[in-house]
Amino acid sequence: MGTKPTVAISHLGCEKNRIDTEHMLGLLVEAGYQVDSDEELADYVIVNTCSFIEAARAESVRTLVELAEADKKIVITGCMAQHFQDQLLEEIPEAVALVGTGDYNKIVDVIQRVEAGERVKQVSAEPTYIADETTPRYRTTSEAVAYLRVAEGCDYKCAFCIIPMLRGKQRSRSIESIVTEAQHLADEGVQELILISQITTNYGLDLYGEPKLAELLKALGKVDIPWIRMHYAYPTGLTPRVIEAMQETQNVLPYLDLPLQHSHPEILRAMNRPWQGQVNDEIIYRIKTALPDAILRTTFIVGFPGETDEHFEHLLQFVQRHEFDHVGVFTFSPEEETPSYKLPNQLPQEVMDWRRDALMQVQQPISLKKNQAEVGKVTEVLIEQEHPETGELLGRSARFAPEVDGWVYVQGQATLGSIVPVEITRADIYDLYGHVAAN
Repeated sequence: MGTKPTVAISHLGCEKNRIDTEHMLGLLVEAGYQVDSDEELADYVIVNTCSFIEAARAESVRTLVELAEADKKIVITGCMAQHFQDQLLEEIPEAVALVGTGDYNKIVDVIQRVEAGERVKQVSAEPTYIADETTPRYRTTSEAVAYLRVAEGCDYKCAFCIIPMLRGKQRSRSIESIVTEAQHLADEGVQELILISQITTNYGLDLYGEPKLAELLKALGKVDIPWIRMHYAYPTGLTPRVIEAMQETQNVLPYLDLPLQHSHPEILRAMNRPWQGQVNDEIIYRIKTALPDAILRTTFIVGFPGETDEHFEHLLQFVQRHEFDHVGVFTFSPEEETPSYKLPNQLPQEVMDWRRDALMQVQQPISLKKNQAEVGKVTEVLIEQEHPETGELLGRSARFAPEVDGWVYVQGQATLGSIVPVEITRADIYDLYGHVAAN
């Protein structure tokens, strides 16, 4: 029996995809495969693709083509594999296997079958799998930070979104399973746990018959991890019980990522999110009253078909009125399998780009003002990396989530992966600057 082949993974896409990557790595390592971070040296390269919008697909295709030209044996996994099964096998002859979003747990079997000479297509039409605390996992984020998936899939049918088709219906893990995994991560020294799913406020609905986010947060409060951050909280799901759980649970950060998408009821109705149109202003005031320290991030789509100047003006005023800490703006991307693709009054890209820039220009002074309010304060910062040239430390305060928000640049000495008090001396639109505070 010869040595097992080496495998590298090229990861694209969101943090939900990252967890799939980490489970595939864990399973391969457990089965005795060599995992190499260098794609050039590996026998197989698994490309974990993203298919959310056109730009993400283009990046996935570029990666696949580059590896094919380098004559690699490619295993295509992730959302694009689920989305374009036969096209990918046809167009990329170097692809030795295709694995759907609900099948990444079979990666070892897939590689074994490929080794035996088969070209494997392993795609469940309706993904139903979700990994639990017993599934091996090999973390790829900085040591102090871990993503924890509480549920997979989505039951909503927003008119612009293809996720339910690619990842299936919502399926939640039990509170016990999540707490056990959190405990493992705490034992590994994790300082920040980021709870993710498509809609975290709907956690538990499918499993328990009602949302159980409040109970989950309270249960996680008993785990020895200093920071627990929650992503993708739909405002309608931030019930008084959830807000109370956030207030009462010391290690749950008052950081809320609200994927609002728009402010105007007509556009929200067209997006098939009518339930949100009634509640926007009122619910944000309620959250700010209940959680005065809350850090609010949100994302908007500009240029949805039929968005008029008046609709856009409504959105501009909404952003000025509520002064979110962080705002992401995307231009609408028409996806063929979604209802919004066929809607009349599609907007030209230059109008969409102009609106995105205009919205960001309204937000930038707000972000700057929020950051400047930190100057002179001493704040807890999780130190994540050291700048290779300057030796300066890079970290994040509770106000900043990884990858989407800014950095805190820190002068002084601190251990990587520790949370230290930092005195903030300067701020710009996206980042803060300071030094380790003297005890």
